[in-house]
Amino acid sequence: MLGIWIAVLSGALMSIQGVFNTEVTKQSSLWVSTGWVQLSAFVVCIAAWVCTGRQSVGALWQVEHKYTLLGGVLGAFITITVIKSMGNLGPAKATMLIVIAQLAVSYLVELFGMFGVGKQPFEWRKLWGMAVAVAGVILFKWE
Repeated sequence: MLGIWIAVLSGALMSIQGVFNTEVTKQSSLWVSTGWVQLSAFVVCIAAWVCTGRQSVGALWQVEHKYTLLGGVLGAFITITVIKSMGNLGPAKATMLIVIAQLAVSYLVELFGMFGVGKQPFEWRKLWGMAVAVAGVILFKWE
């Protein structure tokens, strides 16, 4: 149950962050806004690290699959694409499409067992669930 609440909180925070970042971008620029997001996140992480135990940063260099260290690089592009999509589509439409894309890519990662994730069997109900989500976006967008 805790995982569900954390996921809901994550989605809510991501939506609010997208709106905040889009507003900052309107008043500065895409790269200034994105840089600020990444820098402020870094400062929060350093503060949390100092307050919670100071585990070894050297452990990063022991990570088995080095490509997984690119999460921060992806984070910068996530910030940029969220800002641009919310600016062009509005928060609700952009968030729906972002969530559907996350769902589709996550399912493919599980289906093919990519990036160290355990391979899962194909299930029609999951494909139908995705189709219902896409239909929901179409219905929501319909004018």
